[in-house]
Amino acid sequence: MTAGIKTVLHPVSDLAAAKKMYAALLGVEPQTDGTYYVGFEVEGQHIGLVPGGGPQNMTAPVAYWHVPDIEAKLAEVTAAGATVVEPVRDVGAGRLVATVTDPDGNVLGLLQDR
Repeated sequence: MTAGIKTVLHPVSDLAAAKKMYAALLGVEPQTDGTYYVGFEVEGQHIGLVPGGGPQNMTAPVAYWHVPDIEAKLAEVTAAGATVVEPVRDVGAGRLVATVTDPDGNVLGLLQDR
């Protein structure tokens, strides 16, 4: 079982312009505001801006499904036909992420907070 999609990351080419636009859209200032990442918290959802697609080379937004056990869910979805793009990695503060593609090539994120 998942807790649903609670995190969506967007690759951006101009972080300052994107930050301004998303702040206007969401009606809040960023909770995290760095040169490598800008994150907003709104109504239990996290919206992140990733300059240049970040180290994962994102080319489109990625929705992250929150799961209680990322390793188990990764094994489950790969057994069901998903392909691992980015294996489980710790991105700090006890947060683990991974990405897979479905059989049609859509990128899906998995996220576990410890």
